[in-house]
Amino acid sequence: MGAGKTTFIQALCAVLGVKDTVASPSFPIINEYGYPGGKIFHIDLYRLKDEQEALRAGVEDSLYSGEICLVEWPERASRLFPPETVHVRIDILDSLIRKISVPDSI
Repeated sequence: MGAGKTTFIQALCAVLGVKDTVASPSFPIINEYGYPGGKIFHIDLYRLKDEQEALRAGVEDSLYSGEICLVEWPERASRLFPPETVHVRIDILDSLIRKISVPDSI
C-alpha cells in the first residue's frame, strides 16, 4: 500500500487521453474509462480473497475484452491473467522515490 499504483495509473490514463476522473476502484472493483482508442478497465483486487471472487466480480470478462486493463493487486487472482500480460512492479525506495520495473515475471 502507498507505493503509487493509483498515481501511476492516473498518469498513464492522462497520457492516453482519458478525460474522466481516475480513482482507485476499491469499492466497485472495476472502473471503466473511455479514451480515444477505446476503453480502459481499472481493476483493484485488494478486497478480494481469491480467484473465485474475481470471477464473480466479472474480472475475467474485462481481462479478455481486448481492451487495456490496469490491475492493482494482481497477485490476488494471478491465474486469471492472459499469457500476454505485462507486469509492472513498483518498489518503494524511500518516502519520495519509487522504482518502476517490468520484470520477466512476478
